Amino acid sequence: QVQLVESGGGSVAAGGSLRLSCATSGVTPSNNCMAWFRQSPGKEPEGVAAIATDSSTSYADSVKGRFTISKDNTKNILYLQMDGLEPEDTAMYYCAADRPLGDGYCYPLPYTPTEEHEYNYWGQGTQVTVS
Repeated sequence: QVQLVESGGGSVAAGGSLRLSCATSGVTPSNNCMAWFRQSPGKEPEGVAAIATDSSTSYADSVKGRFTISKDNTKNILYLQMDGLEPEDTAMYYCAADRPLGDGYCYPLPYTPTEEHEYNYWGQGTQVTVS
């Protein structure tokens, strides 16, 4: 029932921009914790940006000031605007969702998974290549 579908990836020159989209079904971004992760070959997954139910945001230090996470609560779409892309940003980017705590709280990044804090749903990913 829950489905996350990423799009918008591609190849771009260093310094360029891309906007990733995550269409959601069965998960409402307005009522769930949403995040973007990325993983490059031989590396551990990295939480890039997160947005909470109240629209508060957090970012990895490596992308702070260059990436912007946002959501359209009417269309149920999560976005990641990426500006000033660098070769180090090359990775597979994933959209993820996590149920909030009972009071609606969402943990900010960095992400440390626990039994009580785990992103339950993941998309298939979209490739971003920067040269």
